[in-house]
Amino acid sequence: MIRSLKLQWPLYILLLPTFIVVLVNSYLPMFGVILAFKEYNYSDGIFGSPWAGLDKFAFLFNSSDAWLMTRNTLGYNIVFILLHLIIAITFAILLNEIKQRFFVRTYQTLLFLPYFLSWVIVSYIGYSFLSGEHGFINSFVLEKLGMKPINWYSEAKYWPFILPIFSVWKDIGYATVIYFAAIIGFDKEYYEAAVIDGASKWKQIRFITIPLLKPVVIMLLLLQIGRIFYADFGLFYQVTLNSGMLYDTTTVIDTYVYKAMMSVGDIGMASAAGLYQSMVGFLLILGSNWLVRKINKENALF
Repeated sequence: MIRSLKLQWPLYILLLPTFIVVLVNSYLPMFGVILAFKEYNYSDGIFGSPWAGLDKFAFLFNSSDAWLMTRNTLGYNIVFILLHLIIAITFAILLNEIKQRFFVRTYQTLLFLPYFLSWVIVSYIGYSFLSGEHGFINSFVLEKLGMKPINWYSEAKYWPFILPIFSVWKDIGYATVIYFAAIIGFDKEYYEAAVIDGASKWKQIRFITIPLLKPVVIMLLLLQIGRIFYADFGLFYQVTLNSGMLYDTTTVIDTYVYKAMMSVGDIGMASAAGLYQSMVGFLLILGSNWLVRKINKENALF
């Protein structure tokens, strides 16, 4: 061990900044879990505040909106996972069929660029399309079709379709690049042998590309399942402009906790919700990984 440290100390120094960032942002805040069981007040501090037991969890689950926010969080995340999986793999396969490197890099950049935009910027882009008076859809699309304009931010029934569109547009580039990187690493001899045997392009995708992508797909799915109780706060709060008319279809656990914090200022309840999300995600990862190990140990995360 000491010999290894002496020989590889430059690598450990390079690792140190990342280690510090992970420690500060991911591990030290875990001590805040205690707030979920405390009636926190600023004068007494974390350890001096009285214990609240499971009262914060009881408030969270007994709320009239408990079913609504749980349904929306799970429902949207399941839709997002399926759409991202299908569309990202499709785009990755299409990118692999492009032979000119210039066009491949151009399309990669165009797909990946929205991923780096903040949800605040995306919300303004969405508003330019969905604004009731001057939005592109009302002013140019519906008007040309002879249809009446729609007040998008007051009609909740449209948002189960609008939100997945924004989610896919912003985040699809990340998964596409991962799948594309996996595809270009496949042994070309498989495809050459398939061509010699007369396999069509569809059969090559079906019997070579998709099976070889399975380990990467399973890994990403397991990670996404672990966060299935987490919602993208920016998507559900910023893009919807926090419109009260849309709460039935846009209230998720994260936005509910934020609104409760803003109105009540209860840090303990927010901590309870975060602990609940983390524990459910942890159990889902363990269960999903156990199921994958039963089917094929090689594709399991651990």
